[in-house]
Parts: sequence; C-alpha cells; structure tokens
Amino acid sequence: MSPVLPLDRARAGARTLRPALPVLPVVAVVALLALPVSPGGEGGAGPADAVSALAVLACAVLLARQRRRPLTRAAAVVLGLPVVGLALAATGASSPGAGLTGLGRYLQIFVLVPAAVLLLIRDRTDFRLLAWSFVALAVWEGAVGVHQYATGTGASYQGETIRAVGTFGPQDVMGMATVVSFGLVCALGLALARGRTRQRAVAACTALALLVPLAVSFSRGAWIATAVTCTVQLALTGLRRAVKAGAALTAAGVVLVGGFGVGTAMLQERISSITQVTDAPDQSVTDRYTMWAAAAGMWREHPLTGVGLKGFPEHRDAHASLALSSGSDTDGAGSGFRRQPLLSPHNMYLLVLSEQGLIGLLALAGSWLALLVCAVHGLARIRRSGPGLDCALVACGLLVWQLTDFLYADIGGPSTVLTAVAFGLTAWWALVRDDTGAPGRAAACAPGPAGVGSRSADAGEGAGTR
Repeated sequence: MSPVLPLDRARAGARTLRPALPVLPVVAVVALLALPVSPGGEGGAGPADAVSALAVLACAVLLARQRRRPLTRAAAVVLGLPVVGLALAATGASSPGAGLTGLGRYLQIFVLVPAAVLLLIRDRTDFRLLAWSFVALAVWEGAVGVHQYATGTGASYQGETIRAVGTFGPQDVMGMATVVSFGLVCALGLALARGRTRQRAVAACTALALLVPLAVSFSRGAWIATAVTCTVQLALTGLRRAVKAGAALTAAGVVLVGGFGVGTAMLQERISSITQVTDAPDQSVTDRYTMWAAAAGMWREHPLTGVGLKGFPEHRDAHASLALSSGSDTDGAGSGFRRQPLLSPHNMYLLVLSEQGLIGLLALAGSWLALLVCAVHGLARIRRSGPGLDCALVACGLLVWQLTDFLYADIGGPSTVLTAVAFGLTAWWALVRDDTGAPGRAAACAPGPAGVGSRSADAGEGAGTR
C-alpha cells in the first residue's frame, strides 16, 4: 500500500500541473531574471532571453501540432505593425550586422515574444499565474535591493554604495526598479479587483511593501511612471474606491517612508530634484537633454526612415553639444569602477524617431496605442458585467507604466525581456480575452479564436474569485 501512495500523489500532481504547461515557458523567462548578472557583463543576451526564444519555438510547435490559425486578423495587424518601420530602418543601418542585430532585438521585444505570450495564455487563470510570477520576482529583487541599501553593498550613488539594484548590477541600474514597478502594478491590480479576500489582502500588502525597494532604487523615471499608473488603476476602479485606496496608500507611504526611516536626506533630495530638472539640473539630466536634442537633430536630417537601426551612437557626437559628458560612472554591487558610454537618448520615442524615422515611430506607437484602446475598451465592458477586472487592471497598468517610462528610458539590459512579457500580457487582454467565460469567444477589438489550446476562462477558479 505504501509504495502506491507516492505514485498516486505524483500522478495527482501531474494532473494539477498539466493545465498550466503551455504557459510555463513564459513563467521560466520571468523566473530566470532572478539570477545574478555576472559582474562586468556587457548587457548582452542572458538566460531569460534564451528561454524567451524557446518559448517562441514552443508556441510555434503547439500551433503546428494543433493546426489552428495562430492569430486573429486584428491581432496580426496590431502586433505586426512595427515590422514595417523596422524593416525599412534595418536596410538603412550603417552595416548589415548592425541592422540584423537591431532587427532581431526589436522583433524579440515587440513582436515575437508578445505574440508567443498571447498565444500561450489560454484563460484568466494563466494570466493570473504570470501576474503573480511578476509579483514574486519583484519581491525577490526588492528584498535583495533593500538589503543592499541597508548594508551599503549596493551601487554607487553620490559617493555611497547604497543604491538598490537587485541582482542586475550597476550596469543596469533601472533593472530592479523596472521589475519592482511591474510587480507593484500587478499586485495593485490584483488587490483592487473583486476576488477572494485573502488573495486581495496579500496582494495589497505586497504592493505596499514594494514601495520601499522602489524608493531606494533612486529611479526618478520609475517613480513617476508608477505614480501615474497607480493613479490610473485607482481611477479605473471607480471614484469611491479610488479615494479610499488612495487614502490608504498615502497613509501607508507616510508610515513606510517616515516611520521606518526610508526617508533619508538623499532620498528627499532625489524627490525634490524631479521639480528642478529645468531650474538647476544635475549632470545626468543635462546629458539626457543633450541626447534628446541630438536624437531630434538626427530625425530632422532623416525624417522618414531615420539613421538606421543601431545608428544613434555613431551619429551622436555630430549632433550633440559640448554639454554632453563622456559617460556615466558605475561602481559597487559586486562590480568595480567602470565608465559607461552614453549610447542611447534614454527616451524610447526619440530613439525610435532618430533610428527609424517618422514611419517607424508611427508604426510602433500605433501598435501600442491600438493595444491601449482595446485594453481600456475591454476593461469598460468588464466593469459593467463579467469577471476579470483584476486581469484588466493588470494589463492596462503594465502598458500605461511602460508607455510612461518610455519618456525617460528605452530598451536595453537583461530586464528588457520582461517588457516583452508585459506587452504579451496586455496583448492577450486587449486582443484575445474571453469576456464571457465560454471558450472560443474573443474580444470586440479582435474577433476570432482565443489562444493556443483555449479552455474555459473560469477553469480552476473557485467560487468568489471573480
């Protein structure tokens, strides 16, 4: 009797795990970002990028086995729109190698991985699994970051090694801030929706706790994007709930920042510097303004197709003023002192405009705008009737955060693959979601079949989880 029990348990575990198998490669992409980046790494492809390629391959195999149409017509247009500008910009690159490298990276982040995530998610259960994986990664990176800040083992900031960067190292100072912000946005979306009280309480407490590592990341762009996104999420839930949740969030922030000593003089100075970017900007802000002007200059010379993919570094000095410094210094968090060259304008829209021209920007931004419109449209339908408000808030929140952060940052570094997964989550909700719980029903913005191996949207959901 005893030898049979472990076998029965193993079979039961396999049956429990089997429904989530298609989306597990995407969960693995998120999980691998928790691995430490090797000191002195050049920011190339990492394990998560490799597994994202395997996820795309797994999606293709599933589609071939099931012999079904991969995407609806609307989804194919929205996700495929950036290819137009990318193809033109790749042909205008300074060398075939640079064009192919840039084309591959853009296709990975904005086309292939989002499409694979969209197709591998079959219902809201899979969506929530990925959302909670974002939260789990944020908790891990946040814990590492807070330890770095508390023990003085983080990246260098104003002469002290206190900047929280998690496992990403000083070469990707935005990595931990991005991960924690995504996790906070997901946790807030899960907390604001109707569902089990215990899950909502856990999500709400996690969102509040993630404010601490976000604060000690000293990332002004992440702060602004998170504040904008949380405000939007609260507003989308209704005025009354927004006021209550906003009051609770403000009170908790005061306690966390003031009561637990997070509000150091450096942090207060960093916050106040947000309003001083025009009056008395520091060197990092001056460099950013200078590179923005350089990107605008490149676009004026090549208005339609830009200077070509990977062309910004090559044309930067010809368009930048003498106010631009030679680079930024990085140190601490297990790495030695290094001088990081300024190879991008730290503004995604200006980077696309300078390298891909007006055609590329309209194609890429048009795709994002279509996702946002369809996602908000789906949220409006869910608010009136039907389950899935948590998925709607997470999807809209992730996209709003990313589009806001793109005003101060661009793609680059190991954490960039998480951006691709976030776009995939938003794309599923915007283009393929099932509002009714019946398999095969698609969103109004994208009529057609749901994802690979679609199952009932309420499979595995207990009573009261809607």
